[in-house]
Amino acid sequence: MSYIPQILFIIISAAAIWFFSKKIMTIRRNILLGKDADFSDRRGERWKNVLLLAFGQKKMFRNPLVAVLHFFVYAGFVIINIEVLEILIDGIFGTHRIFSRYGGVIYPYLINAFEFLAVTVLLGCLIFLIRRNIVKVKRLASPDLNGWPRSDANYILITEIVLMSLFLTMNAADTILQQRGYGHYGENSTGNFFFSSLLHPLLNGLSDNALVGVERFCWWLHILGIFAFLNYLPFSKHLHILLAFPNAYYTRLQPMGKMNNMTSIQNEVLYAMQPELVPTDGGTNATPPDKFGAKEATDLSWRNLLDAYSCTECGRCSAACPATITGKKLSPRKIMMDTRDRIEDMGKNIDMNGEYKEDGKTLLHDYISIEELRACTTCNSCVQECPVSISPLEIILELRRSLIMEESNAPQEWNAMFSNVENNFAPWKFSPDDRDKWVQEMS
Repeated sequence: MSYIPQILFIIISAAAIWFFSKKIMTIRRNILLGKDADFSDRRGERWKNVLLLAFGQKKMFRNPLVAVLHFFVYAGFVIINIEVLEILIDGIFGTHRIFSRYGGVIYPYLINAFEFLAVTVLLGCLIFLIRRNIVKVKRLASPDLNGWPRSDANYILITEIVLMSLFLTMNAADTILQQRGYGHYGENSTGNFFFSSLLHPLLNGLSDNALVGVERFCWWLHILGIFAFLNYLPFSKHLHILLAFPNAYYTRLQPMGKMNNMTSIQNEVLYAMQPELVPTDGGTNATPPDKFGAKEATDLSWRNLLDAYSCTECGRCSAACPATITGKKLSPRKIMMDTRDRIEDMGKNIDMNGEYKEDGKTLLHDYISIEELRACTTCNSCVQECPVSISPLEIILELRRSLIMEESNAPQEWNAMFSNVENNFAPWKFSPDDRDKWVQEMS
């Protein structure tokens, strides 16, 4: 009978890890539905981005107070869960605070550090809840977050508060039982921990059995909460906790204003302006693409789809977007959310049918509208503001390229400019000779 808790723990742990792994592999499959792209260059710079952008959260420190709070919540939650390793070992082998036997004087310092981080996580989450639901910061109260996205953020913050509270209460009950020398609790005395000892007055009046019940309840609920949180992550915007690192590594290293030009089209314009550069063999050294731009999520690169899954929906991109600020329909945050929704729907289609079957929808038109795309000024503010350098602009440009080059769908003003560029090699309605006349008039 004494092995039943261990067996139960092993079954629950295995099931939680299996379900999490299965969902992560599905997300990986969905991301790789995008077009292939090579991001293996400049590895030193990429690892630097991982350290500064993903873990160090460099961009967030433009607002130091919020950055510090977010850093403690993010880093604190990740570091505290190192303790999960001890819980896993204890759960499997039926031990209690196994690391305290080998950690010596270091162990209490380590747990005290974890408790400090737990308190900062708890306070940070409370402040973020207040900012979202009472203060209602504008970018966090935007209509594009209505429904599940807003609820998702609140659920995660509340969950983190509960998990940190369970951690502190578990330590408080444990150390009181150590002081009383009760059972195996008294065998490995760690001494009191600073923050959890503040809860002692609330628990001192309980009997030994009641304290054991509190400690075991918090222990089990804490680890079950971790497993639940782990399996909730792939369905939540908080998947960025994991994907921020690969996303920062694979981010574009080119200057933000540099567009990904299509070589075949670029050569066509070049040869029209400078015929002497046309290859003598009649070739253009570039194979025209099967399609121009992206109409569907799978027409985007896999890194664009990784961007979509990595988006934390913080809204800093939309708060900086001149189109959003002036009341246009465009919201860079919504572009990323819509892209993620579309590739998720396509993944579910594959899961249901064994392969993708046309559902009559496309990312362009059904998820992202023409009005949104035309509102973009390509100013790169969204890319500049994103904490992990996600690029909504790349997706917008690819969709707009498809809209114009595949569907010939552009405002009359744009068509006039395109015609002038094609015929006069400039946006203006003057031939090259006419444009030079002002020089003669000046002489």
